[in-house]
Amino acid sequence: MEQQALVFALIGILGIGAQWIAWRTGWPAIALMLAAGVLAGPVTGLIVPERTFGELLEPMVSVAVALILFEGGLSLNFRELRKTEGAVTRLMVIGIPLGWVLGTLACYYVAGLVWPVAILFAGILVVTGPTVVIPLLRQSNVAPRPRAILKWEAIVNDPFGALCAVITYEYLRRVDEGGTLLSVVAALLGAAVVAGLIGYATARAIAWAFPRGHVPEYLKAPVLLVAVIGTFVLSNLIQQETGLLAVTVMGVAVANMRLDSLRDIHPFKENVTVLLISGVFVLLSASLNFEVLRLFEWRFIAFLLALLFLVRPATVLVALAFSKIPWNERLLVAWIAPRGVVAVAVSGLFALRLDQLGYGDGSILVTLSFSVVVATIVAHGFSIRFVARWLGVMGAPQKGLLIVGSTPWSLSLARQLKSLDLPVMISDASWQRLAAPRQAGIATYHGEILAETTEERLDLTQFQVLVATTENEAYNALVCNEFAPEIGRDAVYQLGGSGDDEDHRSLPEALRGRAMFAAGHGVEEIMERETAGWTFRKTRISEQFDFTDARSSLPDEADMLFVLRKDGRIRFFTHASRPTPQAGDIVVSYGPSRHSDPENPAQPHKKEATA
Repeated sequence: MEQQALVFALIGILGIGAQWIAWRTGWPAIALMLAAGVLAGPVTGLIVPERTFGELLEPMVSVAVALILFEGGLSLNFRELRKTEGAVTRLMVIGIPLGWVLGTLACYYVAGLVWPVAILFAGILVVTGPTVVIPLLRQSNVAPRPRAILKWEAIVNDPFGALCAVITYEYLRRVDEGGTLLSVVAALLGAAVVAGLIGYATARAIAWAFPRGHVPEYLKAPVLLVAVIGTFVLSNLIQQETGLLAVTVMGVAVANMRLDSLRDIHPFKENVTVLLISGVFVLLSASLNFEVLRLFEWRFIAFLLALLFLVRPATVLVALAFSKIPWNERLLVAWIAPRGVVAVAVSGLFALRLDQLGYGDGSILVTLSFSVVVATIVAHGFSIRFVARWLGVMGAPQKGLLIVGSTPWSLSLARQLKSLDLPVMISDASWQRLAAPRQAGIATYHGEILAETTEERLDLTQFQVLVATTENEAYNALVCNEFAPEIGRDAVYQLGGSGDDEDHRSLPEALRGRAMFAAGHGVEEIMERETAGWTFRKTRISEQFDFTDARSSLPDEADMLFVLRKDGRIRFFTHASRPTPQAGDIVVSYGPSRHSDPENPAQPHKKEATA
């Protein structure tokens, strides 16, 4: 018992530790998790999953994959699907059968597998698992459309790869009993339809019960998790491996039923998914057996090269032929196809079953599947940024700021940001108030930022920081609270509400964004200073002119606003956080103009000064 607890703790430390190192270094998280599992498993023997968990290992991994697929399905909005110009549909309808055929030929002629095993393994390889694609996309700055295509393909195709393997296996098992391919396919398609209906019915039940108060708020997340596991197990009882399809359908259905309750559950489910992906990947890589890898033959390298440079590119380019997707985006999708948890888990499962049927090549599937996973993770994980940049399908080169509320002060701030070559956009529900930013050449978004359509019309991934500067401090707090889970609690700021001001203590700290100034100036104070002619001033820190010198060069009334790091990150000075500028950073302050009396509003307003 204690040993199992230690293993659980070690898996968590290694998995989350790998993700944290990936965040700090920019290296692919999946590659680091793979390396951590190999070091803890076959290299040092600290984690031996089969010995620690025994027969529970397979159901543990299966349930984890089901939850990951469901969470992925929750992120698949049909509005986003429309932006892919039919690419996902093509990759399913044309890409899956074509990839299966081409993969079979590579398995037979290059890897040397017998036909039955080649067909089964090629079916497994049509998937690109969300357990590897999602972390890959999270760390890469790929443009929105190819990002959506890769995400949808990874989640939707995953259960179909398992079904392809099941069709092959069931045919091999029943062929001696007089079963035909048509009867096997018909039976499995029927089971798949039933599984899909089970998933959809569960989603409808959730959509009916949650808004009507039949489930209390504190039980909604647990009920959802139990419903996913129950749907997965029930579908698998009807037909093995259809549970993945059921939970995917359930996730997509729930995501498109517009349940307000899910907004509160999103942070929880995302945290659970990160834990599951980390744990499952460490577990599976720790299960790698060097004895099995000794079965690796040199011709398998040729097979991996064929998979990377022939099978996948040919599948995608044929599937997307004559589509509206530009060629550079097609080439990126054709290159990125990492395999992960499902490929390894399903391969291990069917390797045992094929051995029972008398196909000796079944044992080689474990070796090949791990080889494919390692090769694709390393190749795609370390190259996605370079290839995306080379093909010109990167997102914004630098993440900018979203300013909510068009006011004279926010326009001055936007001009200052633009002078620093930082992308900036001002959002406001009033077209008239956006006239001044438009005339100043500032990007604008016209619409209610809190509306549901915002996520469809505005790509929030292009912003590293949100600042709410409207004249209503309560609305600013509402905006920050709404977007904190997506942009980051420490990356949403607002005017006012430092917690030290008596007027703002009625708003709990958890409901507000970070105060933009250490003093927590309110909207009225900032507007008075703006009218009095206060200006922004930028100061570059160097070895000879440090932050203390910069501060002493400013008027006593001036406030430090933010630091622009050398790498493009922005850190605001708040009542709770005071960043320490280093050489090469730029400090932006806000204070009275040197040419005006801050007490005299009639003085001319100089927009910017540089120290």
